[in-house]
Amino acid sequence: MSTVNLKAAEVQVRENRLGSITAFRGTAAELVRCARCGELNDSTRSFSQCMGCSVTTATCAVALIQDSALISHGSVGCAGYLHDFAFTYRVNGAHRGVADPRQRRIFSTNMDEHDTVYGGNEKLAAAIREVYERVKPNVIFIVTSCASGIIGDDVQGIADEAEREIGIPVSPVFCEGFRSRIWTSGFDAGYHGVARKLIKPAAKKQPDLVNIVNFWGSDVFGEWFRRLGLRANYLTPYATVEQIEKSSEAAATVQICSSLGSYLGAALEQEFGVPEISVSPPYGIDQTEKWFRELGKMTGREAEVETFLREERERWLPEIEELREKLGGKTAYVTAGASHGHALLGLLKELRLRPIGAAIFHHDPVYDKGVDSLDSLNNLVKNHGDVSGYNVCNKQEFELVNILNREKPDLLLARHGGMTLWGAKFGIPSLLIGDEHYGMGYEGIVKYGRRIVETLENDEFVKNLAKHTIMPYSKWWLTQDPYTFLEENA
Repeated sequence: MSTVNLKAAEVQVRENRLGSITAFRGTAAELVRCARCGELNDSTRSFSQCMGCSVTTATCAVALIQDSALISHGSVGCAGYLHDFAFTYRVNGAHRGVADPRQRRIFSTNMDEHDTVYGGNEKLAAAIREVYERVKPNVIFIVTSCASGIIGDDVQGIADEAEREIGIPVSPVFCEGFRSRIWTSGFDAGYHGVARKLIKPAAKKQPDLVNIVNFWGSDVFGEWFRRLGLRANYLTPYATVEQIEKSSEAAATVQICSSLGSYLGAALEQEFGVPEISVSPPYGIDQTEKWFRELGKMTGREAEVETFLREERERWLPEIEELREKLGGKTAYVTAGASHGHALLGLLKELRLRPIGAAIFHHDPVYDKGVDSLDSLNNLVKNHGDVSGYNVCNKQEFELVNILNREKPDLLLARHGGMTLWGAKFGIPSLLIGDEHYGMGYEGIVKYGRRIVETLENDEFVKNLAKHTIMPYSKWWLTQDPYTFLEENA
């Protein structure tokens, strides 16, 4: 299976490339079976409250490269979300150990009505020149918008001409919001732009270097890898163009979330000969052991890995058992993106909580490498058993609110901001952890367990909040079936 074509200007969206879907109701095991048997069909909703835009995820992939600049080619309103990446980048730099992350360079062509009639090519060309003169970046990314896509601006042609003129890579990222209902298609578009324009064929190999495709989590890999005689090359937040160029020299590529890194991992393997680890990320005991052993095999460090795992078990297993005693039997509900959501469900089951359901933002039946061992939902079901009430929904909060009102779990666990407030309004202790590395490895199970215990024990605020909250959803909706607007899977 080859899904990567770096000669093409645009990457296929996930609906077409992987068969991804945004609507399903049933159990996790049923979803795995449907995907494996070729019976997976995307359903539709007769009503949608909101959706995630691919532009945001594409920006996440490219805007946080330290010596880059980004131009949003669209109306200034389309760039309104970009300030959050600048803030997040500065705040999370300390977690990564980056003492002085460079200021983000983010611009907009500010397309107006005149441009949508007569075209925005000249405005884009002028913007590229001005951005280069003002901030002298080592790469300029052009993130397209619905406006520039609908009128058919020649973004690729303008970028190629500008690249010849100013002498640095100018990379278009085609991620108009109307292209895909799968929010993670934006990651693929961003990493396509990175792989096409920045990664160079390896001049030499560095057998101790490992690429890590990640968001912006804390530097857990740095400590782990030092103990194994390896070095971490984080892609792409906080990386420089030079680091990205040399990612082809690495011994292997790992990713913290297949929803994020599926395309870049496959591109590095298929186009640059850097093998991607074929095991789901190390969340939970079983996946942690499999992941580290696979890493050891790929880097020739099998003995070091066994020593590492033995030390981790001796250090953390006693406290894991204590946490299981405290948390066993508690119920929980998870809302998150696909691969990381599967990881959170596994962590809960590892701690012997009982997940009674999940609202997962989309589902990929296969990832770009095309191997079964990377199927994180299947691994969850095999390692920990089924999850009932498994809902695939592209951020439809009205369904989540209805389900929480019915199920009343002991805990709501979320990955993305804005979701935990619904649990709190129902008096449900709710936990949001944005650091995607927080739950990895043996230590991650302990850290998550401690936070869950703390959240459950300090529930007075949410219980008081529930007494004084006026819900925006009517009694009519809260008494309906939560899937009233979802067609049955055909």
